[in-house]
Amino acid sequence: PGSGSAEELKSTVLQLRETVLQQKETIMNQKETIRELTAKLGRCESQSVLEAPPGEPKGGGAGRKGGFPKNTMGDLSRAPAAETLSQLGQTLQALKTRLENLEQFSRMNSSGQTGSLKDILQNKIDDLEKQVLSRVNSLEEGKFNPKNESEERGKIESTLTSLHQRISDLEKGQKDNRPPDRFQLTFPLRTNYMYAKVKKSLPEMYAFSVCMWMKSSASPGMGTPFSYAVPGQANELVLIEWGNNPMEILINDKVAKLPFVINDGKWHHICVTWTTRDGVWEAYQDGTQTGSGENLAPYHPIKPQGVLVLGQEQDTLGGGFDATQAFVGELAHFNVWDRKLSPGEVYSLATCSTKALSGNVIAWAEANIDVYGGATKWTFEACRQLN
Repeated sequence: PGSGSAEELKSTVLQLRETVLQQKETIMNQKETIRELTAKLGRCESQSVLEAPPGEPKGGGAGRKGGFPKNTMGDLSRAPAAETLSQLGQTLQALKTRLENLEQFSRMNSSGQTGSLKDILQNKIDDLEKQVLSRVNSLEEGKFNPKNESEERGKIESTLTSLHQRISDLEKGQKDNRPPDRFQLTFPLRTNYMYAKVKKSLPEMYAFSVCMWMKSSASPGMGTPFSYAVPGQANELVLIEWGNNPMEILINDKVAKLPFVINDGKWHHICVTWTTRDGVWEAYQDGTQTGSGENLAPYHPIKPQGVLVLGQEQDTLGGGFDATQAFVGELAHFNVWDRKLSPGEVYSLATCSTKALSGNVIAWAEANIDVYGGATKWTFEACRQLN
């Protein structure tokens, strides 16, 4: 085992060194670009805040979806300037945390190269932070009328995403040795571009159980942990907590309210089971059944050939994301079965028992999902805390 881990360590260091050489120059070149773009975005915001339409009523039913602008970075056109700046601050904080983790990792690997890249990235983040502060002035002036507002905003987003991606590349060395299911996804703020996509569709199902671990302190509403859309029906199977509504499960656009209380910033295990016969459903939180009902899309089988997304609500097949409905928090062990789990099986999952099953339709494994837009992967902690 000793020689094997030495080889892995060596390859990790070589990989990090290569990453540094490839990216050092790019990072330096992009500093000035970031400075310019951030200033431009500040001017865009000052304009959009001035011209923001009055708040629209957000009803349930059809009003839940559609009709809202699809802006990003926390839905800028309706967000107050202070809130926008606060959300950018959160993004920067998340990046800083990841850099601190990398710093510890590079100390363990005694790689001076990693340290130098970390310093460059740190400087870049400091620059971004200064820009955020200076943008308060731009927002107060409010006398610019820039063209191509969405284009400028898109450039800023892609710069932030590329920064996320660079740090993610470095983090890869940390997770080479972990089991394929020992990971969680982190969605640090509301955007319409951070999400994960399950690589395969659901089959036709006459019953299902969907279970996952999640942690969130988002308010109001933690957003959409997952959504499954099929051609002709964007809401084939969706879990959403939106605005001040309770969490809901949607099947073929029919809704049941779920008795979950989970946005306390702690890990919770939830399961929803359903059968097409009489549309009977059950909801479990932390291993205990907390609610049940019937007549939820009775005699409607879940359709195949769809797209399964984690972290966003789909208005169109595989897209149409709205920042206001995005999931904020952490998610892990998302599993799907084509049958109703027993209370004992659910309890095993919620207590991290060695008897716990993996989904026979979708099993939680890194190879089964693709991550987009800066959503990040970390080692899963909830079961370690329980045991």
